[in-house]
Amino acid sequence: MVATAVHTRDRRPRRLWPIGLALVVLLVLARIFVAEPFRISGTSMAPTLRDGDRVLVDKRAYRDGLPRRGDLVVFHAPTSGDVTLKRVVGVPGDSVAIEDGVLVVNGARPVEPYTTPGAIDTVYFGPRRVRAASVFVLGDNRGDSVDSREYGLVAQRDLIGRVGARLWPPSR
Repeated sequence: MVATAVHTRDRRPRRLWPIGLALVVLLVLARIFVAEPFRISGTSMAPTLRDGDRVLVDKRAYRDGLPRRGDLVVFHAPTSGDVTLKRVVGVPGDSVAIEDGVLVVNGARPVEPYTTPGAIDTVYFGPRRVRAASVFVLGDNRGDSVDSREYGLVAQRDLIGRVGARLWPPSR
């Protein structure tokens, strides 16, 4: 009797592809519904964020409500639809103005350690009342920012999410 060798294929790779596919689907769904990285382009958020920085945006943050003053938000700009990042300075019911280059909210000048006073635009603006389901946003670098002073209020439906963390560069 002659012995024959039976070649059996290793079945492990076949069992791993469904796991890999499930991981890819999970990552894609997480990016669509939970969190997404964004790259900063431009200088309108300096010195807080610089050109080339990367941030992680929490897309669940505003499903049940509006941002708070001071939040960094990513949204679709009202006039162009471009994805934009700015700071919320006015929430529904607020009166927002710029007087002699200084932000005034509800008649008071909020402390804004994230702005560079020399870079603040000296144009007078407002006052403007923030209506329900919308926010007023400004860039931290007010002299180099296209924001609610130009395109108006940002509707809640246009909000993508809140910046949760800076991913890059790790040194800042």
